[in-house]
Amino acid sequence: MTSDSLRSRALAALLLNEPAEKAAAAGMLSADLPVDPDTLFPEPQGIPGRPGRPELVPPQKVKRRSMNSPQGRAALIHSLAHIEFNAINLALDILWRFPGMPDAFYRGWARVAREEALHFGMLRRHLESLGHAYGDMPAHDGLWEMAERTRGSLLARLALVPRTLEARGLDASPLVRSKLAEAGDHEGAAIIDIILRDEVGHVALGNTWYRHECARQGLDPVDQFKRLAAQYRAPRLRGPFNIEARLAAGFTEQELQVLHHDALGV
Repeated sequence: MTSDSLRSRALAALLLNEPAEKAAAAGMLSADLPVDPDTLFPEPQGIPGRPGRPELVPPQKVKRRSMNSPQGRAALIHSLAHIEFNAINLALDILWRFPGMPDAFYRGWARVAREEALHFGMLRRHLESLGHAYGDMPAHDGLWEMAERTRGSLLARLALVPRTLEARGLDASPLVRSKLAEAGDHEGAAIIDIILRDEVGHVALGNTWYRHECARQGLDPVDQFKRLAAQYRAPRLRGPFNIEARLAAGFTEQELQVLHHDALGV
């Protein structure tokens, strides 16, 4: 066991409560650190570390506000910042939790953690420019709830977090960007451009390692995805889908056809 490794630092960062401190720790997950891929870390209390605010509520209790008001734009930026804070935690969690993978697996997710930390920082600063701070508004915890469900299965985690919930961001980003630009928030729209560019790579990483695990276990990726989605109660995805971004992220034509049929209930 390496006492100061990429995986041990990821676990330490995951336990941090203060958002800026966590983002800074994630941003320092250097590719030069030893990986220590084979250590099975005991799970500590307090995962994930998070601040006392925002208040976490069911998704239906997160109010939707008009983008025509400054408060509505701030609420959208706050919700995006919360998604990116959760995304930092998700990248850190997959790094420490699942041993025995090739070094490239861990180095890839360390890159994701660094980029999610950058996204969170951009959104947090933009939110502050709008007169608010991260934590000022309620948020929901859907992303982390799926992480909890899949804590015992790397295959399920890969299928249902990067390839499902995070891939929804590929679909939502063009509409979100358009709304911000139409409301005159060009800085917010530019941040969405950066996030979409990076998230294509994050989803692609999930696709790569999901197929790696399916091949290793002799499973058909499409059939297995259907089984995992049912077993872990994944939400049904609804269109419109960002086909260009999904293809760039490594989804196959067959997978996109199944996605379209499932969205229609066919």
